[in-house]
Amino acid sequence: MLDFSILTENIDLYMDGFKRTLAVSLIALIASFFLGTLIAVFRISPFKFLNWIGTAYVEFFRNIPVLIIAFFFYFGLASIGIDFDGFTAGTIALAIYTSAFIAEAIRAGILSVPKGQMEAARSSGLTYNQAMLLIILPQAIKIVIPPLGNQFINLVKNSSILGVIAGMELMYQGDIISSRTFVTFDVYIFVAMFYLIITIPLSLGVGYLERHMAKSH
Repeated sequence: MLDFSILTENIDLYMDGFKRTLAVSLIALIASFFLGTLIAVFRISPFKFLNWIGTAYVEFFRNIPVLIIAFFFYFGLASIGIDFDGFTAGTIALAIYTSAFIAEAIRAGILSVPKGQMEAARSSGLTYNQAMLLIILPQAIKIVIPPLGNQFINLVKNSSILGVIAGMELMYQGDIISSRTFVTFDVYIFVAMFYLIITIPLSLGVGYLERHMAKSH
């Protein structure tokens, strides 16, 4: 049986970690979406230099652990005098890491839009950038909403890496509670429950959008 006194007696720490997890997830989600969209446009750009930058970015950050990126911003930059607290370093790492996956999802969406859409937009007088922003991207993002939702869920779960760089989120607070109470199983079960409070609604929302889009299609 779970010892619910662990939860009630440490609810302030759990709630503080929960709020910080929500905050880091929301900030990183917004940042990764915009950065990933930009990188996706670079990936399919007719300009080779931008295409190379986009490809290098995706291949580099998609193939290294997010923890390494967090360590770079928290420990690595500190060695040259650039100090980030754990929350900031972790948020930047999550945004960069997740944006590489979002870029690939949006790129797939862009490529699935018929080429005639771009040609029609250009023939009507729009520039390449205007056509991409106003015509292509809205369609591409609508197509890839389900995989984007899955990436956002992964981002919330990956936020636990802040626990190893003093990010003050759920895992960090769980470690503090465990060290105080000398209890591990119950403490981390409650941590997992708080994560589920975030991820289950997200998962249900993604499922709803997927079904709604399937009906529309």
